[in-house]
Amino acid sequence: MSRKKTLRVSKKQKPKQKFSLKKSKKRMISKKKYQDLIEKRQHNVELSLNQRKQLDHALFVNYCSCVKSLKYNEKVKDYLEYPICLSAIYKKRGFTPPKGVTARCGKYKSN
Repeated sequence: MSRKKTLRVSKKQKPKQKFSLKKSKKRMISKKKYQDLIEKRQHNVELSLNQRKQLDHALFVNYCSCVKSLKYNEKVKDYLEYPICLSAIYKKRGFTPPKGVTARCGKYKSN
């Protein structure tokens, strides 16, 4: 019995990339553009997909930075930072907050 040698071609598997919410500060929009997009959204002006994504990301980053600043403030009681920031960033402007924004904020890492 003779054995045939077969060439096995192994495919290199790429390591799975973990989902990350980290974005560079270069991609943040300016304060003027941020205010302009908020006004447009409040007055029901049609926003493009890119503008909506930019505004949603900017709101998310501001929410997370608000939570992190209040979390280590001794004047604020424990776990009150979430409703305070949710109200300040989303509710008072008339926006509905995205689902799970508090959970995603724990995964977010700023540069």
